[in-house]
Amino acid sequence: MPNSSSMAQFLLLALSDRRELQLLHFWLFLGISLAALLGNGLILSAVACDQHLHTPRDFFLLHLSLTDLGCICTTVPKAMHNSLWDTTTISYTGCAAQAFFFFFFISAELSLLTIMCYDRYVAICKPLHYGTLLGSRACAHMAAAAWASGFLNALLHTANTFSLPLCQGNALGQFFCEIPQILKLSCSHSGYLRELGLMVFSAYLWFGCFIFMVFSYVQIFRVVMRIPSEEGRHKAFSTCLPHLAVVSLFLSTSFFAYLKPPSISSPSLDLTVSVLYSVVPPALNPLIYSLRNQELRDAIRTMMTGCFSGAIKCLCSGV
Repeated sequence: MPNSSSMAQFLLLALSDRRELQLLHFWLFLGISLAALLGNGLILSAVACDQHLHTPRDFFLLHLSLTDLGCICTTVPKAMHNSLWDTTTISYTGCAAQAFFFFFFISAELSLLTIMCYDRYVAICKPLHYGTLLGSRACAHMAAAAWASGFLNALLHTANTFSLPLCQGNALGQFFCEIPQILKLSCSHSGYLRELGLMVFSAYLWFGCFIFMVFSYVQIFRVVMRIPSEEGRHKAFSTCLPHLAVVSLFLSTSFFAYLKPPSISSPSLDLTVSVLYSVVPPALNPLIYSLRNQELRDAIRTMMTGCFSGAIKCLCSGV
């Protein structure tokens, strides 16, 4: 039984055999990745440059944008390259790096989403304690814990997965190196059960985060329902419900991708689920988390106006 490291490369899933559809997939991925890069890049620039946005909420939003950029940049460029050049190969080292960084970023993102939910809970339900519970030091510690837990989680899963002997070929049924797809190639029953145990443990932690978020939003909604102003209630619900919807989509598709029985697996189903939890959230999060943030919108508008004015001045001076 050869060790996985003896393989020179893996074969990723070809999104289509027709050249026209391959190019269509390339342009679709390009559009989604550009939208994600633009949205998250604007948030990063605005929060970093505007002193008015140096609040706990915007601090965690900055870190969330970093994880979104990491998810997109880890998986989509290789898929675009394969679609454009009609190839499906990825090196062993590249596959291991892709699996590690993707798991790292999605694990850190879930932790950050949980922290952001806690931030909203404290701001709405315990406003008098906001400065104490979410001071600068506490925020830094929570962000560091999110990144550290993501790194440790990714390291454990990747090291265990890529140490397994493989005897089922080297073809992966996914457009990126997803750990469940690599496990299908394994011929080590004990190693497979060990990785499955790690996944179940991670799933319990993720489910715990989801329960915490649901409980927090229930408390938030109870406070919001006591707001006398109908406009205030509508604003609060329109802010919280999209957050909960995106988190539910992210978690449900992640659980399904990593814990579904092999008997219900199919290439089209696996591809759809993977796109829903790896590509869609990074593109939607900038809209969901900044749409109702008036200060952030104003900062982005001011920044873009300044950049546009600067570009016009440079062009005029050059003429």
